[in-house]
Amino acid sequence: MASRKPSARAKRVAAFKAGACDLDSLFEGESRRRDELDVERERARREKACASKMRYATRADALDAITACEEHGRRGLSTYRCPYCGGWHLTSHPWK
Repeated sequence: MASRKPSARAKRVAAFKAGACDLDSLFEGESRRRDELDVERERARREKACASKMRYATRADALDAITACEEHGRRGLSTYRCPYCGGWHLTSHPWK
């Protein structure tokens, strides 16, 4: 059991502070890690929502593509304006 004297406690606290990693650098590292995760998540969102899809310059072009798909049996498509590229994409998910 450790000593309960104030001087012994002060020595233990000093030893802990000397041996423990710098908390500022620990928090800085965690902040950097979270920022990197945010960048990676945004990249993945962009890939899924925009980069992997056909892009149409105008809504009319997208509607023409929907018509062509319907002629081949594909029903239930709609179009939306992409927040990433500003173009138009097709989706099979109804807007809520």
